[in-house]
Amino acid sequence: MKTYDKFYINGQWASPAGNETLDVINPATEEVCGVVPMGTAADIDAAVAAAKEAFPSWSALSPEDRAQYLDKIGEIMQRRMGEFADTICEEMGMPLPLATAIQVGMPMANFGNYARIARTYEFDRAQGKTQIVREPIGVCGFITPWNFPLHQIVAKVAPALAAGCTMVVKPTEMAPLCAFMLCEVFEEAEVPAGVFNLVNGLGPIVGEALAAHPDVDMISFTGSTRAGKRVAELAAQTVKRVTQELGGKSPNIILDDADFPTAVAAGLQGCYLNSGQTCSAPTRMLVPRDRQKEAIAIAKETVESLNFNDPKAEGTTHGPIVHAAQFEKVRDLIRQGIEEGATLVTGGADRPEGLEKGYFVQPTVFADVTNDMTIAQEEIFGPVLSIIPYDDEEEAIRIANDSIYGLAGCVWSGDKDRAIRVARQMRTGQVAINDAGFDINAPFGGYKQSGNGRELGEFGIEEYLETKALLGFNS
Repeated sequence: MKTYDKFYINGQWASPAGNETLDVINPATEEVCGVVPMGTAADIDAAVAAAKEAFPSWSALSPEDRAQYLDKIGEIMQRRMGEFADTICEEMGMPLPLATAIQVGMPMANFGNYARIARTYEFDRAQGKTQIVREPIGVCGFITPWNFPLHQIVAKVAPALAAGCTMVVKPTEMAPLCAFMLCEVFEEAEVPAGVFNLVNGLGPIVGEALAAHPDVDMISFTGSTRAGKRVAELAAQTVKRVTQELGGKSPNIILDDADFPTAVAAGLQGCYLNSGQTCSAPTRMLVPRDRQKEAIAIAKETVESLNFNDPKAEGTTHGPIVHAAQFEKVRDLIRQGIEEGATLVTGGADRPEGLEKGYFVQPTVFADVTNDMTIAQEEIFGPVLSIIPYDDEEEAIRIANDSIYGLAGCVWSGDKDRAIRVARQMRTGQVAINDAGFDINAPFGGYKQSGNGRELGEFGIEEYLETKALLGFNS
């Protein structure tokens, strides 16, 4: 069991202003797997002051110098990869092989990628007699979620470091242990004091103090749309920049000329990744009405091949929901789907057979879903797929866009040009065409109430830069 009693502020482990602690619960066992301190506004004040003091010297470093720190951080993380994966497996429940590859592998790759971007990005360029200069925005506040607890931190921290910003991180209190481990990595990498600071705590206390702080120049938030709205309200009082990656209800349009067995099985696997706790999960599968029965059969067969169980057990493909409140929310929404008339193909609100302990939800598939049903409109954040029939391509696009969200989507077709035509009409930040894999350099972010701004690749670093024009510089 990991126990921490201090925050990481100004390059050292600092005692909290208060004395409250929080037990971190293993969602597979419902037992305590760690203890962390809980912060106050006073802790945020100390962390922001440290970041503000460190900004002039850190931002003055050359991109190459910052890249070297990023490389060193990545190397230390790689050495501790197994420990990170084991910790994330325990605190949020992703099976160990997937936690290693995704929850730790992606953050490691991002540190290396932003080292490369720092070395190659054009921070200065001539435009006639004017020089366009991209400069770091300043002190950044990061508020991050529990579903990818390390990746979502690094997707903000790595580009901010590359840009020359300093920062204060408020990790999720549901799965914070890997964030405290990241502080140990920064300490070993000898990142200058005050560049990276971490204060754990509740959103209404620590998160709001960070968002409202007058010395924070920018807030990047990942989480629910409801909480994102509150962050934006607080940030607006000091007119700081806000980027948000919020909810999603992503459509997966399977056209009539698609390879159905491949498309349906892949769509279900994408929906269930991380036990459905993925903001970009393709949770609405749109299929031609006359082929819905075929889609149902493939989905049911795919579900039967899955193993929702102890995330450390051999052969487990999916783990539990992260905590008790989310567990009950998912089950309530499954019941609501049944009450509103959707056809329950497999799964349901009862616990999986043989799993009386842990926050495990049966992998669930609904068919005959209409897009006005709650399960088609609300982000469930659990292993629940809604199959929605459509009559023609135009209706499929209309249904896909009929959502307050616009984070991601998928299109499957035997004709790539047709798939691209449909993808261009979808109001989402990303669209995967057929069997497209994840692209670490593709911009990630949404339309509508899925948020503002983009993460990853060069688009990610630009969120942390201001633009200055030096008139007459080249005269």
